Amino acid sequence: MSSDRRLPDFVAVGPQRTGTTWLHRVLTGHVGLPSTKETDFFSRHFDHGLDWYLGYFSDCPPDRPMGEIDPNYFGIPRAYERIAATIPACRILVSLRDPAERAWSSYRTMRRDAWTRAAFEETVARNDVIRESSRYAFHLANLQRLFGTDRVLVLFYDDLEANPQGYLDSVCDFVDVPRFSIAGTPAATERVNTVTHAPRSRRIARNARNARDWMLKHRWHRTHAVLENLGVWRRAFGGGEEFGEMDPVTEKRMREHFRPEVEGLERLIGRDLSRWKYGRKATSKSGAAGA
Repeated sequence: MSSDRRLPDFVAVGPQRTGTTWLHRVLTGHVGLPSTKETDFFSRHFDHGLDWYLGYFSDCPPDRPMGEIDPNYFGIPRAYERIAATIPACRILVSLRDPAERAWSSYRTMRRDAWTRAAFEETVARNDVIRESSRYAFHLANLQRLFGTDRVLVLFYDDLEANPQGYLDSVCDFVDVPRFSIAGTPAATERVNTVTHAPRSRRIARNARNARDWMLKHRWHRTHAVLENLGVWRRAFGGGEEFGEMDPVTEKRMREHFRPEVEGLERLIGRDLSRWKYGRKATSKSGAAGA
């Protein structure tokens, strides 16, 4: 597929719960972004056609790089292939996070949105999206094969936590936009889209989720934003029990489960990911992997 119309210069493919909402908010106004954060075009709506997709970019300024940040693409090889066929020169951003912590974050989101009432480990075992999008080494190798290693930027949530400005600078350099400072702004110290509490009512949360998703699907972005500013979504999705931290015994099992994939990623990119294998507390105490 090809087009003489302007196509995105970059796509951040996720996966979910890796700081993509933060990145979307920070880049807004500095690059051209679609009118909704997640179009899901290459994963779910490809049959709508290219005109449907590019309609989301109609207000993007012509003098800035243009792209989208959609964490729902990661873990779907068909989506990668469609991006490569549609936008051959596209640059790809992959943001990775400790898979045990990311799974726990995904679970909290699913509880908030009333997608599950099952326990954490049971949800991970049953959920195809969490499992498949945790195959970091497999999917990164696939993306590098399709786009070339020089056109795939690998980002780490650990780096975002440690140095947000440095993290952002690497993104700006990669997508070819001038660096800009976030010093003194909430983006320098705060993460966004953090889920801390379950909903007070699953029924209300489920109805709110359906209404929210319908609005986004039909491009009622202004209505969605108004309701967000009024606190409707916050009240519908919160107010219940606080999640707290992952149970230590469960965390250990999760790290053992994800360890082979983490080690595969270490071999692929040459970065020490001991903390992902042993946890924050273990590595801070020992100062060495596995000690």
